[in-house]
Amino acid sequence: MNDLPASVDDLEEGLRSVGYLADEAAALVAFLAARLGKPVLVEGPAGVGKTQLAKSLAETLGRDLVRLQCYEGLDEAKALYEWNYRKQLLRIQAEGEGAGWQEVQDDIFGAEFLLERPLLAAIRSERPVVLLIDEIDKTDQEFEAMLLELLSDFQITIPELGRIEARTMPVVLLTSNNTRELTEALKRRCLYLWIDYPGPEHELAIVRLHTPELDERIARRLVEVVAMVRELDLKKPPSIAESIDWARALLLLGARDIDAETFRRTMSIIVKHRTDLDLVAERVGVKLAAPEEALGAGARE
Repeated sequence: MNDLPASVDDLEEGLRSVGYLADEAAALVAFLAARLGKPVLVEGPAGVGKTQLAKSLAETLGRDLVRLQCYEGLDEAKALYEWNYRKQLLRIQAEGEGAGWQEVQDDIFGAEFLLERPLLAAIRSERPVVLLIDEIDKTDQEFEAMLLELLSDFQITIPELGRIEARTMPVVLLTSNNTRELTEALKRRCLYLWIDYPGPEHELAIVRLHTPELDERIARRLVEVVAMVRELDLKKPPSIAESIDWARALLLLGARDIDAETFRRTMSIIVKHRTDLDLVAERVGVKLAAPEEALGAGARE
């Protein structure tokens, strides 16, 4: 799909075709973002598919993905641009001693001396892109303030060069794990989407989409077990991607059921902390050793 989607259903089908099973809210907000040119703030727990939504949207729209991975201490030199100081120094030396500062200054502060970082690259791209600003909640309020011009007007101001406007209209997604409250100024400029862990039937459909060869009974049991694991007080609950990985592993191993022994051997695929492993083995392993009816009852509690 190289053009903008004509309807929400078209976009939802396009996302499905690249392996992303969006719910109604996600498909609607993604459609509005593409058609209205509005950034989207996507919040939710880690591992629910926020980043994957941006990747799948880029694939669906036939656009390149430009990704800025946020972290504590991120500044504009790593996010926007910085000057190529070595190249500037070489140019100054080449000008010779007779050149005045004004002449040299006009020469070295040109576009050819810029080192593009993700935000500037998205603005200057000749082709439309999807810009992913991932985990914005890991930065500080000063960084959010720096983003406001980009999110409002799709432009960046560089003091030495002036205003640089977007050559094409990017689709912008910002993701947050909701570890801190974002500023109202940033939120006002964005559409909003909350993504949570999917319900059992939705997650089953996701697993079946990625592992259609997996027996229906095993896939359903997998979803029930993952739901039980997420209900525990874990450092990191299993993500949707890890559910898919587990399904693929069970298929590869030729598992005929998810009994206590199979779970013990493979639970490290969905549980990634040492203390979590002990807790899950104790709580879920006991239930898996019980009759299947007890497992179903436990997942519904």
